[in-house]
Amino acid sequence: MSRSNLSLPQQRRFGETSRTDTWWLVSLLVFLGFGAFIVYSTWAAFQGVNYFYGAQGAHYLSPFYSPLVFGQPGEPSMFGAMPAWMPLWVSPALFILWAPGGFRFTCYYYRGAYYKAFWADPVSCAVGEPRSCYRGEASMPLILQNIHRYFLYLALVFIVILAWDAWKGLWFIEGTGDQAREVFGLGVGSLVLIVNVVLLGGYTLGCHSLRHLIGGRLNLFSKHPIQKKSWECVTCLNKRHMVWAWLSLFWVGFTDFYVRMCCNGTWVDWRIF
Repeated sequence: MSRSNLSLPQQRRFGETSRTDTWWLVSLLVFLGFGAFIVYSTWAAFQGVNYFYGAQGAHYLSPFYSPLVFGQPGEPSMFGAMPAWMPLWVSPALFILWAPGGFRFTCYYYRGAYYKAFWADPVSCAVGEPRSCYRGEASMPLILQNIHRYFLYLALVFIVILAWDAWKGLWFIEGTGDQAREVFGLGVGSLVLIVNVVLLGGYTLGCHSLRHLIGGRLNLFSKHPIQKKSWECVTCLNKRHMVWAWLSLFWVGFTDFYVRMCCNGTWVDWRIF
């Protein structure tokens, strides 16, 4: 039986491709969108002010600062004021943002998105990349991406905390002194906080790791009807994981922006009832 040698295709140079479509557009949009969020969230995290709106009896706390570990007088902080020995550049957001940030940075969807948009690994399918070998995530530093499942546990806790913030945003203080009392109400800020929890919940509960945690190890779903139903619910969210990821990313940034604008007086929170 005769054999003939097959020549492998030569490696493409960076950006080289035979594609004629706008293959670069998605990566460009991801770069601009994700980059803008990184810049804004980093700036907001180091501000250390205008993160809690308590005027007009409201109770709106920015998700970038929740739970509030240290705060100013009159703010719902866990341990009171920031210790005097703490450097001035340390913001309350820095104590908690590493957890939700780590969850997003190690997310399976976001990995593929920023690998392409920021590292050109590769920038798109069938497009040359600026490296000659594939290392994958089996060695440092990308092997650290495997801690995503542990960040998931923290992210689930944060959903509960933000849900509590949204609930507190539905109660307003009316009156002063001994006459002060909490009444149920609804402001635009209340809706902003509620939508934030819904979108973050859809993103977190559709996580690939959670889907595997619930039903990935089962051989027969018929013997575990509750887990089967839970797995189907997570799978339903997982099918739109990219959509949930981007909507929640935009809205969590907008929620901080809304609270910040109300705090500095640029926007007035409209009380619906």
